[in-house]
Amino acid sequence: MAAQHRKIVLDEERIPKSWYNIAADLPAMPPPPLHPGTLQPVGPDDLAPLFPMDLIMQEVSGEREIAIPEPVRDIYRMWRPTPLYRAYGLEKALGTTAKIYYKYEGVSPAGSHKPNTAVPQAFYNKQAGVKKLVTETGAGQWGSSLSFAGALFDIDVKVYMVRISFNQKPYRRALMEAYGGTCVASPSLETNAGRQILAANPDSNGSLGIAISEAVEVAATNPDTKYALGSVLNHVLLHQTVIGIEAIEQMEEAGSQPDIIVGCTGGGSNFAGLTFPFIGQQLRGGKKVKVIAAEPAACPSLTRGRYAYDFGDTSHMTPLVKMHTLGSTFMPPGFHAGGLRYHGMAPMVSHLKELGLIEAEAYTQNACFEAGVLFARTEGILPAPEANHAVRGAINAAIKAKEAGTSPVILFGLCGHGHFDMQAYMDYQSGKLEDRMYDQSALDASLEGLPKIAAE
Repeated sequence: MAAQHRKIVLDEERIPKSWYNIAADLPAMPPPPLHPGTLQPVGPDDLAPLFPMDLIMQEVSGEREIAIPEPVRDIYRMWRPTPLYRAYGLEKALGTTAKIYYKYEGVSPAGSHKPNTAVPQAFYNKQAGVKKLVTETGAGQWGSSLSFAGALFDIDVKVYMVRISFNQKPYRRALMEAYGGTCVASPSLETNAGRQILAANPDSNGSLGIAISEAVEVAATNPDTKYALGSVLNHVLLHQTVIGIEAIEQMEEAGSQPDIIVGCTGGGSNFAGLTFPFIGQQLRGGKKVKVIAAEPAACPSLTRGRYAYDFGDTSHMTPLVKMHTLGSTFMPPGFHAGGLRYHGMAPMVSHLKELGLIEAEAYTQNACFEAGVLFARTEGILPAPEANHAVRGAINAAIKAKEAGTSPVILFGLCGHGHFDMQAYMDYQSGKLEDRMYDQSALDASLEGLPKIAAE
């Protein structure tokens, strides 16, 4: 590849034909989800009220490759393969000896990586005859993506959006409605879970854990409705691996291989999508890579959480999963990266950290926005607040390389643009953005309330 080439674009025919399942290459499998009543491993029948069987089978699959249905690949053609960029402008501004690449998922119709799983989830639900889907969303990227997918497959979509983000990001809400979705601020008065939260705290900002409780309650109590999740679960991480599979080919075309890979982490889907295919290569005897999960210091599940069985939601309606968690009752402060305001981390991502295959770093809000503004001024793309964490991680790695006199190849995931997050940038530019931290005593209390599982 000529040195002046800034982006590497693959032809539509090179869209991956299969998703990659890292479970096939792991030296040990993660602990199974448990039924909260019996504490026995959850079986397919336990999940059937929430998900169609095809997705349940993907959730528990041990196969390395799972074929992508052609109707899904055909829709992927709307934005995939996504471009890989060499960040020449950022490199120059940093004066770094590192080479920096980024995989950009903001070219999708909804502006983020989320349609990579929204489309197949809608497809499999449509095949199963489902007419209604319900979900939750933080910053709104997942809610808008599922609304987009629902429009393509003629499925009604209802989204419970975390209240702080509902108020901060009205244009995300407008996008969901434009796609035909219905958006409700969570906690709401529509569900028992929401009413209980509001009774205890009428001014609740909400959280992803609360919104999940509301959405799961609606799905579990309405036979015509299924639940869709935008992160955390194995089948969601699986669908996102199209990112990393493409990136491997693109890095080969660039004549390079990453030494360091950085992805932002909230529930873990875009992080897994970029990094799992590279980690899989390493597990099969390929090049060892340093993989950094970049998370918010105000909601640091990987760096401050406990690896334990916990509920995925606040009202304890989900199975128990072993993950890095801050406790299901933990309420993060209302910082702008709403997609990262989740008390837990994907069990598979958590398991990889326990195996020593990834490491984690936590950054404050202002440091991330500083990185995002520098990136916009050098590369032209304004990142989403969530993606700013990956930008910060890549910049930190590049600065360390300069100080050490090394020249690593750094690859990071730019999981979405920030065009619906302008209020956050306005707050940053005017000096109003606070580095709000979590309450340590509240975190201690939340961790103290973790389920007591004898097997642990």
